[in-house]
Amino acid sequence: MKKRQFLGTAALAGLSAAVTLPARAAAAAGPTLLTVTGAIGNGNRGKLDPVRDQMMYKQKLSFDKAYAFDYAALTALPAVTIKPTLEYDSRQHTLRGPLLLDVMKAAGARLNDNSKLVLRAIDGFAATVTVAQAKAQRYIVATQLDGAPMALGGLGPLWAVYEADKVPEMAAKPVADRFGLCPWGLYHIEVQA
Repeated sequence: MKKRQFLGTAALAGLSAAVTLPARAAAAAGPTLLTVTGAIGNGNRGKLDPVRDQMMYKQKLSFDKAYAFDYAALTALPAVTIKPTLEYDSRQHTLRGPLLLDVMKAAGARLNDNSKLVLRAIDGFAATVTVAQAKAQRYIVATQLDGAPMALGGLGPLWAVYEADKVPEMAAKPVADRFGLCPWGLYHIEVQA
């Protein structure tokens, strides 16, 4: 009799843990730092909400589904390190983060070399790069600058950037002209198939 009681209690405890696990996981998720829309898979969030998505709404974005990344999701992807010379002080800095195309893959993006990625910053600045360009120049979504997370109000918290010093046609340009397609304060990417 006690064995049945024990098994019943254990089964209920397991069921209780299974029921509360998703609630705990949702509560532990951090705020969204990057939203990917357009030609993606199923996504992990619904359509634009004009109240919760104020910045996107004011920048006249619209979508029915999206893939949202928090800091933990981005830093869980394999990271690469680059050391470009930056225009702000003409010195080399260490930037680290996942390859832009790995982020697109994680979002279920349907890509070919001619697909376009519209990279949008929090101030509304947008730059468009092709998948072929992102691949050739090895764009990353930088999450760290010189070993520390990048702050909002600085270059972060995310920056779409590449190592311009290693791209011959860009390295030949003055440093101030190398990063025109590299929005810092990146928060949204639209995939155009």
